[in-house]
Amino acid sequence: MLKKRNFIWIILASLLVTTACYAQTAPKFDKTLSVKGLKENVVVRRDSRSIPYIEAKNEYDLYFAQGFETAKDRLWQMDLYRRVARGQLAELFGKQVLNEDKRWRKLGFSGIAEEGLKVLNPDLKKALAAYADGVNAYITSVDKKDLPVEFKILQYEPTEWKPTDTIVVGKILADSLSTTWWQDLNRLNLKKLPKDKYEAITNKVTPSDVILFGKDSAKTRTATAESNISLPKIDDELIEGIETAKEIRKKSLERIGFYAKDLAASNNWVISGKKTADGKAILANDPHLRPTAPGIWYLTHLSTPNLKVAGVTVPGVPGIILGHNDSIAWGATNVGPDVQDLYIEEFNDKGEYKTPDGWKKPRVRKEVIKVRSNLLKPETVDETLEVVETRNGVIYRESGGKKLALKWTARIPKNQEFEAFFLLNRAKNWNEFKSALKSYGGPMQNFVYADTKNNIGWYAAGRVPIRRKGEGALPYNGSTNDGEWLDYIPFEELPNLYNPPSGFIVTANQRIVGTDYKYQQLVRQFAAPWRAKRIYELIDSKDKITMDDVSDIQFDSYNIPLSSFAKEIVKRKAASTETLEVLKNWNGKMKADSVGATIASAINSCVGNEIASVNKPASGWMFRNTIMHWAIPNNEKRWLPAKYSSYDEMLKTCESKSIERLSKIKRLGTNKSNWKWGNYSQATFQHPLAAAPLIGGQFKANFTNVDGSGQTPNVGDSVSMRFVAKPANWDETRHTIPLGQSGNPQSKHWKDQFDSWRTGKSMVFPFSSEIVKSVAKETTLLMK
Repeated sequence: MLKKRNFIWIILASLLVTTACYAQTAPKFDKTLSVKGLKENVVVRRDSRSIPYIEAKNEYDLYFAQGFETAKDRLWQMDLYRRVARGQLAELFGKQVLNEDKRWRKLGFSGIAEEGLKVLNPDLKKALAAYADGVNAYITSVDKKDLPVEFKILQYEPTEWKPTDTIVVGKILADSLSTTWWQDLNRLNLKKLPKDKYEAITNKVTPSDVILFGKDSAKTRTATAESNISLPKIDDELIEGIETAKEIRKKSLERIGFYAKDLAASNNWVISGKKTADGKAILANDPHLRPTAPGIWYLTHLSTPNLKVAGVTVPGVPGIILGHNDSIAWGATNVGPDVQDLYIEEFNDKGEYKTPDGWKKPRVRKEVIKVRSNLLKPETVDETLEVVETRNGVIYRESGGKKLALKWTARIPKNQEFEAFFLLNRAKNWNEFKSALKSYGGPMQNFVYADTKNNIGWYAAGRVPIRRKGEGALPYNGSTNDGEWLDYIPFEELPNLYNPPSGFIVTANQRIVGTDYKYQQLVRQFAAPWRAKRIYELIDSKDKITMDDVSDIQFDSYNIPLSSFAKEIVKRKAASTETLEVLKNWNGKMKADSVGATIASAINSCVGNEIASVNKPASGWMFRNTIMHWAIPNNEKRWLPAKYSSYDEMLKTCESKSIERLSKIKRLGTNKSNWKWGNYSQATFQHPLAAAPLIGGQFKANFTNVDGSGQTPNVGDSVSMRFVAKPANWDETRHTIPLGQSGNPQSKHWKDQFDSWRTGKSMVFPFSSEIVKSVAKETTLLMK
């Protein structure tokens, strides 16, 4: 009996000790919330920036909780995204956005998403369903009065979130980063110029290029790419309509923060341990897209017993798009290949279109668009749009009896935007990284890589068509098979590097392959080399690079071409004494407090426009990016407008015009001390309701203290996030977005990250469980 009592006391004592230990280690919850639909309890920690660190026991609950928490912060933004991609925005904003809806309806992404779901990776399909369940759990749990203020202002409520909503959000990314159709028409139009000028403007090669793969050969490929196809005749009306079509697209994408001017969006680089202070690899990435409030990225940390990953995603998309797991880090920049083709279709009076096999009937679908009649009332009227599709694609534009069909990789359901990222979240090494990228069907990206074993790499991944004839640079005759897509560039033949001898890799939307590369359609639209060149030089010039050095490079605002332009003016003395003094003392940096940056930029724009005025249809932008940096120093007479006797005269005239124009800008005035770059090039984070009378003020986020420009590593307000990671220590990761996590303008997290972003001092984003727990400001238990 005594032994039995002793045994009981031992058991009780053990239980007391266990209970005491558990009490010390068990998480303390600030909140508990019962959420219908969870399989197990989920822990959500939020730090001082309100970043959610979601800890779940299985992947269903992980993505369910991610959907729940993201909707809590960004529900209206998510609803806005899917409405844009589905062409349903006129239901909120009326006829002013009707043409935007028509454009999206023609593209038909709602139907394509349904077909895409059928062929989706089964595991990703489960994740999308779980995420949708979480979003819907939040929608049903929130009181109507607690919905985001935008729903109240616009007098409507959110509908159920579907897995296909995530898929259509991916199509916004495709539209933002792979739309090049207008260049086919523009290139055809440029052929009106003398041959030597056409070749100069369309020449890809410059002495400043940062080529990663292959090399430039003396032989140009322009003739080869264009000579073996029969060029169709294009009406001037179709050409003239390009700018209108581009403006409709621009407004649509700017509204939601996905507009990337000329597809030039982002910097990234990786540095191996041979060039860093501690011998460990570093990866950096900063995507560039149109600023909005809130921004397009949402910081998140996700973990289960088998998965741990952190970084940013787009609200509405489960998992992490750019970031790292416990083995590798990755980043992305846009490549700009030709994945869109135009076909001039010939129709007869029966509504049939011509093919090599005779006349065929097109497919016709009717789209009903709901249009709000009065912006102050939710009632709508229906407008029907008839959409016609040929074997080549959707009839996207028509004018003067000509109809243009558009073929695009994004309109092929099996080309998925998010499967690769789902797999990257789980990749452990270079081979698994490459395997994940094989599935990538979104807009082609320069994916950079770094891992915990100090390896670095780069792979340009995406699906780029191989045509029967040509490279897709010009429109095709739709009645022939010349423009037929035979296949995609084989994955194994796509450009890539792994542990290069240089010890670093830089991409900044520049031309990444030399002219000897077999598939030149891979670099149809690319950025001028200035950002890439500046980043390359800064890394190349220094060894023992630190995380701080990398952050400084991201924030660098030195403008190579504009600085050279200003020096050329000073050298020629081609301006007033006052302007010459300003330019002489300017350091070439696009600092918010710089007057020299403003004056140099204004004169540069004027010169580009003057040259363009006598070289139509080329634009001033083309000359500023491809011609001026060498034509002016070399006094190239063919580019000098006849009304000027010399470049000096043109520069002086443009200085006078620019000074006059700047003085007439109300926010600048005649006092030149106010002509600071930050005042001239204001940072505006656009919200769709910011311009609304009375209620719009709460959404405004405008600043005059932001450095940078489009030709500097720091591109100013278009930097959509900054990310720097060292795989050897994930807790040193720096990751910051421009404003904040919350979409609520009344929240303290609406723009609490702005100063960190603006100054280039990105905040640490911890990863290890111990540090995450230590930085948590609020811990919530989501109960099943």
